[in-house]
Amino acid sequence: MKNFKILIALFLIGLVTACNDNFLDVVPETSIGVENFFNTEEDLNIYVNSLYNFPGSGIYYADGGTDNAATTGNTEIKTMMVSTASSSTITSGWNWGTLRSINLFLENFDKANISQEKLNHFEGLGRFFRAQFYYDKVKRYSDVPYYDYVIETGDTEALNKSRDSREMVVDKVFEDYQFAIENIFENQPDGAVNRWVAKAFMARNALHEGTFRKYHSELNLTASADKYLKLARDIAKDIMDNGPFSIKNTGNSATDYSSLFNSTDLESNPEVILGVYSLDQVKNSGWSETVFGNYETSPAKDLLQSYLMADGSYYSNQANYDEFSFVQEFQNRDPRLSQTYAYPGFVLVNSRTYSQGAGMYVQQLAKNFSGYHQLKGFVNVTDQATINNLDFPVLRFAETLLIYAEAKAELNEMNQAVLNESINLLRDRAGMPALTMGVTVDPVLQAKYPTVSDPVLLEIRRERRVELALEGYRFDDLMRWKAGKLLEEEPKGLYFSGLGRHDVTGDGIEDIILLDASASIPDTKERNALDVPFAYYRVGSFGENVGVFLSDGNSGHILTVIERGTFDDPKFYYRPVPAAQVALNPNLTQIFGWN
Repeated sequence: MKNFKILIALFLIGLVTACNDNFLDVVPETSIGVENFFNTEEDLNIYVNSLYNFPGSGIYYADGGTDNAATTGNTEIKTMMVSTASSSTITSGWNWGTLRSINLFLENFDKANISQEKLNHFEGLGRFFRAQFYYDKVKRYSDVPYYDYVIETGDTEALNKSRDSREMVVDKVFEDYQFAIENIFENQPDGAVNRWVAKAFMARNALHEGTFRKYHSELNLTASADKYLKLARDIAKDIMDNGPFSIKNTGNSATDYSSLFNSTDLESNPEVILGVYSLDQVKNSGWSETVFGNYETSPAKDLLQSYLMADGSYYSNQANYDEFSFVQEFQNRDPRLSQTYAYPGFVLVNSRTYSQGAGMYVQQLAKNFSGYHQLKGFVNVTDQATINNLDFPVLRFAETLLIYAEAKAELNEMNQAVLNESINLLRDRAGMPALTMGVTVDPVLQAKYPTVSDPVLLEIRRERRVELALEGYRFDDLMRWKAGKLLEEEPKGLYFSGLGRHDVTGDGIEDIILLDASASIPDTKERNALDVPFAYYRVGSFGENVGVFLSDGNSGHILTVIERGTFDDPKFYYRPVPAAQVALNPNLTQIFGWN
């Protein structure tokens, strides 16, 4: 409800500023008045609301630096792959102030004069946030010191603790999740954590842990992978069978999918398990027009090529598919492609960050950009009130279906009935043919995942990539599947057959003129058959003073980066403890080759 949303916004300003994120800094309890707080249900609600840290629309940029999207900005993994990374250069992430805030709550919430049922609910919320905090640390460091209490000044034993094992920490994480899903109330205000939200995150992280253990032999935890895959399966199925959620499918395959990402009313959408709901700038999803792709991040060709043809066949089955023009790439494809990428013929209304202005979309090519633009998360309106009130789907029921299908496939429990109640609900919404158990292996897809031979599991991975494209899932997926080497491939953009005129709107009228690096762009630009000036670009190879880099100089794919670097396996699946922290506590030893 609106009061709930306002509480989060206002309380975050005051309370969270008291938290210090330096490693295990001890914040005096009196900084939030512990002796006069935690007395009422309102106190507990206010404190819990301050722990909310769910993402907004900034997540639409989070695939940058993966094989889903190119980026000219700095990312941690890019820095690691192109430099001599060490614990002195990779230093972010070792922050523990949030854990202290969570443990402080768990040590004091039961002072409130409320029923035991409500106390259990609030304990469940605190333990949910602690599970979230610690699993994020596990994903980053694997072994981390575990604390379920507030460390006091002078507690040298705690401050000099070594890393606890991944097994121990993950056991604690799922103990917290289990308590949370058994005790958090099912019915809560819109935007608040309820029992279904806790279950959805529990299923997500169980799938992550199960697949990570299965494919990462360096952990020596393969034998316990199925434990977490079964947990992911069971929790996802519980949500499917007993939750109030469904895939939004009105029968309009051209808009049902995209409506999830440009709505001001996700509260009424049956697919949204958790949303960040906007309220006239008091709390909004942080939307920005740059999601369209004119700043740093832009979608990559590799993602585009993973979408199926409209008849369910593989795009890569076509001869010379890698050299298709922009217009050809969108012909007879999965409808989700044109709801994720700006397509030939797209008419731009919201043009504040697009220098060519409103009208028929013509790629604004520039060096280091792929030439593709992003529609997912882009709101093509000029009404500021609409923009200010956009909602963001933090958790979608679609992800739950994907978790269930992948866990079943990994457990060798797949059959057509499972596909029909999971993957095929998503394909049906998109107007795509159903996935069947008789599917054949796509050799292009299998080359990406050489350790996987099951064609159904490969197609589940494709479906996950397509359905969740540009929503920030891809990096974690590549990490848990031990597919980090895919990050080494330099992302490609549009393909141009050569110099001269090119049609990118699909109307048969050329819009762009490519010139040799030695040519000059005329002061007076020629106009096309629509009486619109051509967009001119000088093209060439990296190192030349041109506007667009092509792989073969005067033809080929747009290049976005010179070198992606090398992914050091298994080292780069983990991060080092920052050197400064090891200097303070030598018991924090490094793992997997970090120094």
